[in-house]
Amino acid sequence: MIVTTKSLFEAAYGKYAIGAYNINNLEQTMGLFRGCMDSQAPFIIQISKGARSYTDKRMLEAMIRAANEIFPDAIFAVHLDHGDEATCYECIESGFYSSVMIDASHEDFETNIAITRRVVEAAHAKGLVVEAELGKLGGVEEHVAVDEANAMLTDPAAAREFVERTGCDSLAVAIGTSHGAFKFSGTQALRFDVLEQIQKALPGFPLVMHGSSSVPEEEVARINAAGGNLKGAKGVDANQFRRAAQLGVTKINIDTDGRLVWTRVHREFFRDFPSKFDLRDPGKIFMAEYAKFIVEKNQKLGSAGQLASVREMLKV
Repeated sequence: MIVTTKSLFEAAYGKYAIGAYNINNLEQTMGLFRGCMDSQAPFIIQISKGARSYTDKRMLEAMIRAANEIFPDAIFAVHLDHGDEATCYECIESGFYSSVMIDASHEDFETNIAITRRVVEAAHAKGLVVEAELGKLGGVEEHVAVDEANAMLTDPAAAREFVERTGCDSLAVAIGTSHGAFKFSGTQALRFDVLEQIQKALPGFPLVMHGSSSVPEEEVARINAAGGNLKGAKGVDANQFRRAAQLGVTKINIDTDGRLVWTRVHREFFRDFPSKFDLRDPGKIFMAEYAKFIVEKNQKLGSAGQLASVREMLKV
C-alpha cells in the first residue's frame, strides 16, 4: 500500500529510520519488495530524475503498481529523489507519487526558500508532502555534483528559519556524508554534534540523511577481484544509523550500496561463467542478493519488524 512519507515518519520518529532505496529496473524492484517483506519493514521507494528518463517514467510506475499487487502487505511511500522544480510539479500532477523532494540546495538561501515554498504549496494542495534540502553534500550523484571544497554543513539556526518559512515536511541535512562511493577519507565521520544542534532547533521535525551508503569493504574487494577498480571507496558506518534515528533522522537514503551489489553479482557471474549470455541468470542471483542486502540494511536502521506497528497506526 502506498502511503505518504509523513505517516511513516510519525511512526518512526526517535525510534528508528525508514530506508529509502532508489530503483531503476525490474530486478531492483523485486529484490527491494522481497527484502522488505522478509524483514517486515516499511520502506520508501525513491525514483530519481535519472531513473525516470532511463527508459520511461511510466515503466517504473507500472513496475511499482505491479509490485504493489504482488506484495499486498507491503507499506511504502513513492518518493521523487533530488527533483528540480519542473520535475516536482510533473510528479505532483501525475497522481502517482506520495512525496517529492525539491533540491534547491545549490541556490542561495533566499532562492532556496522561494523555490521550496512554491513546490510545498503545489504539493500540499494535492495532499502530497515535500522534502527539501539545506546545506551541500559533496560527491556526485547523477546531476548532483559538489566538490569537497564547496560542501557545506547545515547551519542549525538557518534550518529552523528555513522550515518555518517554507512549510516543508522534512529536511535533508548535511552532516558530513557525501554522494557516491567515496564518502570519507582519513578520520572523517558523521557530525553528530551538528545533528544534535539541528534536532534542538527543530524538535520533533523529521530529518533526512542523504549519501548514507556504507560502501562495505567486502563488496568493494569482491568487485575489484572480479576486474573492478574501486580504490579508496569508503562509506557510512551502518552501526551509526540507530544513533542518527534517535536524533531525529527518520529517513536514510541508500543508493550506492545497491549499485555495488549489482556490480559485484554481474562481474563475478560473467567471470565465473564466461560462456553464459542469458541475462536472467545473473538477474536471479541479483534479486536474491539484493533482497538479502535490504534485510541487513533494515535491521541496521531499526525498521525491521516494524510493519505490524505501522499497519496498526494507519488502521489498515
